[in-house]
Amino acid sequence: MSKTTHFDLARRGVLAALTGAACLLTAGAASAQTALRVTLDWRFEGPSAPFVHALDKGYFKAEGLDVTIDVGNGSRESIPRVASGTYDIGFGDVNSLVRFRDENPGVDVKAFMMIYDRPPFAIIGRKSRGITADAKSLEGRKFGAPAADAAYAQWPIFRAVNKLDEKTMKFENVGFPVREPMLASGEVDAVFGFSMSSYINLKSRNVPVDDIVVMLMSDYGVELYGNVFMVNAKVAAEKPEAVRAFVRALIKGLKDTVADPNTAVSAVLKRNDVAKRDVETERLKMVLDQNVLTPYVKANGIGGIDKARFERALDQIGLTFTYKTKPKTEDIFTDAFLPKDVAARKIQ
Repeated sequence: MSKTTHFDLARRGVLAALTGAACLLTAGAASAQTALRVTLDWRFEGPSAPFVHALDKGYFKAEGLDVTIDVGNGSRESIPRVASGTYDIGFGDVNSLVRFRDENPGVDVKAFMMIYDRPPFAIIGRKSRGITADAKSLEGRKFGAPAADAAYAQWPIFRAVNKLDEKTMKFENVGFPVREPMLASGEVDAVFGFSMSSYINLKSRNVPVDDIVVMLMSDYGVELYGNVFMVNAKVAAEKPEAVRAFVRALIKGLKDTVADPNTAVSAVLKRNDVAKRDVETERLKMVLDQNVLTPYVKANGIGGIDKARFERALDQIGLTFTYKTKPKTEDIFTDAFLPKDVAARKIQ
């Protein structure tokens, strides 16, 4: 057996030092993952596919983020979750954010990535109940109108723009679970809701497709935007690079989803035992076609806004309640976390 030389000892020392350094680097990389808690607006359904797909594909992790995504209880409820600091980032209705900030001037939650360039707000009725594509057909009808519904919150705008006589209508405050069942059974003539949810839910209750009328409010003079990602002010100030990384990972998830919706929906089915692939894929495709891949987004990329339109939207929001202090666009939305290169935001 050969004797250990000074050279051998030195070599072993170097190897030990290198091994130790590698361990430290590995530990450092693990600790460098920035944790972000994200709340959705609703359950794990088709529309959430781009977000949970990005998570499952490791796009957030590759950006140095440790992201957790939780379900929500409505597109308005995610706002106080973010405002309180319970969540760092939330997905919810930007119009409700405008109102929330006006009612809570000391709270600074800001939108940073527009996802629904056109909102899914809709009035959904049945031809057999006298509802047609003409807004005037709504007069004299009975509506299922959940008080907490973001679509119903825009009724004053829809009514004013289309010059409807509200005195001829009846509005019943109903819970979300019974909204579509009441329309299916004929207890109401129409309901307020998100187009992709109410339409799919009615189909699942065997309401004939040719009897369903979906009035997308954006087709009837309502210029509002829809759901947006928003961030807690403390997170935006202390972790701006993490928010930018979040956006980059989301864009990858969106690109994948547009290219192959059926595969992206698999991430939803893993988290929702009662979800059906065909139903959630159809719901997802409706959202992509109606709300996400608009002409503006195809030309300008995902995430940004048209400032002139947003200002008109602020005017319309003023029809739903009286501002204490009417905000400016930059009070609500910032593009500071979006890629500056438009090409990087193209997803079609």
